[in-house]
Amino acid sequence: MTDYQPFEHEQDDTGVDWNSPEMQARLHRRNIGDRFFRFVGFFAVTASAFFLVFLLGNIAQKGASGFLQTSIEIDVAFDADILPDPTNLEKDAFAAAVAQVNMQYLIRQALTNRFPEVTGRRDTTRLTRLLSSGARAQLRDIVIKNPELIGTTHRVSLLASDEIDQVVKGNTDVSVDEANRKLTDMELGWLQSLESEGRVTKDLHTRFLTSGDSREPELVGVWGAVAGSGLTLLVTLLTAFPIGVFAAIYLEEFAPKNRFTDIVEININNLAAVPSIVFGLLGLAVFLGLMGMARSAPLVGGLTLALLTLPTIIISARSAIAAVPPSIRDAARGLGASPMQVAFHHVVPLAMPGIMTGTIIGMARALGESAPLLMIGMVAFIVDVPASINDPATVLPVQIFIWADSPERAFIEKTSAAIMVLLFFLITMNGLAIWLRQKFERNW
Repeated sequence: MTDYQPFEHEQDDTGVDWNSPEMQARLHRRNIGDRFFRFVGFFAVTASAFFLVFLLGNIAQKGASGFLQTSIEIDVAFDADILPDPTNLEKDAFAAAVAQVNMQYLIRQALTNRFPEVTGRRDTTRLTRLLSSGARAQLRDIVIKNPELIGTTHRVSLLASDEIDQVVKGNTDVSVDEANRKLTDMELGWLQSLESEGRVTKDLHTRFLTSGDSREPELVGVWGAVAGSGLTLLVTLLTAFPIGVFAAIYLEEFAPKNRFTDIVEININNLAAVPSIVFGLLGLAVFLGLMGMARSAPLVGGLTLALLTLPTIIISARSAIAAVPPSIRDAARGLGASPMQVAFHHVVPLAMPGIMTGTIIGMARALGESAPLLMIGMVAFIVDVPASINDPATVLPVQIFIWADSPERAFIEKTSAAIMVLLFFLITMNGLAIWLRQKFERNW
């Protein structure tokens, strides 16, 4: 856009001289205002993009290491005098017998064999702290899967503790005074000795993607929260989608235009702007207090989020139905179709892409909600992965909230990694909505 420059002695119908000093000054101020507005708009867009990139970059920088975990290789002597004989036991009986073995003893023996100079009880305890408390379960699983190792000495890779993991990843400043860090100089010396032999590795932390929550940062996983989110959203979809779509069809196609329907429409629009925690209070009062449903279950969480999602689905479905041209309805009626046939055979199929787009956007909002679920108790510490809608469960946003409140330094990267997982699902759902709109959208 170029600044307006009038012709010499140009006048309008009122006889105004556009080249007069007064009018030139007014045009100059208008052009300055126009350029200032464009600058402010460009600055706002640039600043928004900068902060978005900065936020995502900061999350990715902190969360990338959360998908990696440090492991330490040690030579374990699978003593046949301690471990059960697999030849005389069935598979299940052998697994049960192995579960009774003190695996911490085998780990301690392997570490003290590597560092024979460590003799004191306190130093031995510090030496075993190089490995995670989950190393015992790892070793037990190794024996169960490979019973032929019994009676041999084999090098195995076990999870390091979170303090060791943070040192290897460079997140802990080891140059500070010994009194100001958790690891002693002796423990750092043992770690350096193992690193010099190539026994310390950083690998993809598959446990983070396949297990549930834990008190230990190196043992936590997001799969329990992902499964809880999936079951909760399934209940939300099965509840909110049919109710929302049928409500939209009735209000748009069949409901009479009177004061009652006007009040219903106003309330639906107002409910879409109600803070989400209010729906949590409603779920707490109705589903838990009045109906006595199981606390912290995906069933209750899904029903609560269905209340939150319903207004969004109804509004988007009504907009999609209203966008269908009246000529479609007139043509169907002209061929003898009943009002029900007009709605369900012609209008709804044509409006379905818009309905699905609005539904997916509503579900994406439900996936990112935490406040309503905190009110119904889905903030509990859940270790097991839920298998049904009545099992205790948590969801990704609540899991992120729990980890962010943990004092351990290792939970910072786990929190950021969980945010990356949540953003992946949110971006995927919004991308699916955009794809559906572009693929099936019709221009009337």
